Amino acid sequence: MQIIDSQVHIWAPETPEKPWDRVDAAKPHRPEPLGHEELLREMDAAGVRRAVLVPPTWEADRNDTSLEAARLHPDRFAVMGRLTLDAPESRERMAAWKDQPAMLGIRLTFHRGRYRTWLDDGTMDWFWAAAERYDVPVMALAPHHLPRLAEVAARHPGLRLCIDHMGLNNSLVGKPLGPIVDGVIKLASLPNVAVKASALPCYSTESYPYPSLHPQVRRVVDAFGPKRVFWGTDLSHLPCPYGQALTLFTEELDLTDDEKEWILGRALAEWLAWPLSGEAS
Repeated sequence: MQIIDSQVHIWAPETPEKPWDRVDAAKPHRPEPLGHEELLREMDAAGVRRAVLVPPTWEADRNDTSLEAARLHPDRFAVMGRLTLDAPESRERMAAWKDQPAMLGIRLTFHRGRYRTWLDDGTMDWFWAAAERYDVPVMALAPHHLPRLAEVAARHPGLRLCIDHMGLNNSLVGKPLGPIVDGVIKLASLPNVAVKASALPCYSTESYPYPSLHPQVRRVVDAFGPKRVFWGTDLSHLPCPYGQALTLFTEELDLTDDEKEWILGRALAEWLAWPLSGEAS
């Protein structure tokens, strides 16, 4: 079983040449940057073979840090990059987006700043059609817009759309998660929608193994099937050791061996067309 983390942020220090986005972005998850070398050490210790690098919002829609890590370690990293959706030149980039080495798709966020309105004000309309046309997979963090994403997925059946963090967000910490999961499960009937079971310890005030998370993960797996559920950590944001975010799935949750194989790596590799090690591309 080849284990793949569906989401890790890495980033470089802020410099005058590469300033951070301090208006519409989240704050860095920790004071010191998480670089790819530290990430590799964490992965090796936990037994994680690969990770999808997701450039953080504070790096202001730049992908260079993640792409460089993937260039140095193509067998360990690939990238779901950011695109400045309201920039006119972005439309021209879509046709060749996946021609960038190690670039598998695009990750979008709709939970802060000006991004909050983009799903409803027409800014995104061109993008969904382009992503479908050029077969660019999309991961989306839109915890307050799940019905809107369902409309998008239904209108663009060739679009591969993944809902981040099981639809959860930081405002839910310590609160019942069932109502939000109810909303995510409504999207399960759309075969082009998948779910990242990522960053889950971040939404619990319990200690490991986070017992209240177990039935919610089970509901999502039952609804979507293990081939459309992807394990991930959001490592820099985790309240627990990296290894525990993995053993939550390998040892604590009620998952069959077959479900584990899909959820922990194979499903993501197939969804993103990132062949597992030893498989032909």
